[in-house]
Amino acid sequence: MASPIRIAFVEDDAPFAETLLKFFRLSGAVDCSAVFHSAEAALEVLPELRPELVLVDINLPRMSGIELVARLKALAPSTLCLVLTMYEETSLIFDALKAGACGYLLKRTPPAEIVTAIEQVYAGGSAMSPQIARQVVSFFHRAPASAPEGLDALTERERAVLELLSKGFMYKEIAERLAISLDTVRTHLRKVYEKLHVHSRTEAVIKYLGR
Repeated sequence: MASPIRIAFVEDDAPFAETLLKFFRLSGAVDCSAVFHSAEAALEVLPELRPELVLVDINLPRMSGIELVARLKALAPSTLCLVLTMYEETSLIFDALKAGACGYLLKRTPPAEIVTAIEQVYAGGSAMSPQIARQVVSFFHRAPASAPEGLDALTERERAVLELLSKGFMYKEIAERLAISLDTVRTHLRKVYEKLHVHSRTEAVIKYLGR
């Protein structure tokens, strides 16, 4: 059996946090090592604690969860961040993704699906509640077609990697499909990020889909 995914939870609603923690303990797939009730408290500990994933609410007492994600990604780039909130505004969704979040879930998501989302993000994917995914798709259907800055500079192989990434393939699957090593996939993606001026796979896919 695989080891549970080590996470931390930033949530100021204590009853909600405790309910979710009970489910995590029962599932055995997630090990929540710390719960913080403010972004400030989380930032004091998370860079040293280094959980594999941080579950973050947006509406926190002072600093917002979106700002927390941005600051945490700057301090610990390898830490995955997954937003769990009640807010469905398009602007907040994109702000969270631009800050470095790997997914965006609504609090009404059943606990079992939250665990599944954590596993998806940990495995290299992205996770969104269906309502959020529809909003993202709708946004791009409305957006005028134009080539994003840097897309023309991508090589044919970099485009191929980004195309598969946009379809939800994980790094290992991309390597197998293109018959290249996992390290080569990561090298291509680093170059893609540099050319598109982004800092995460989610930002890269958003920019690519908006082409």
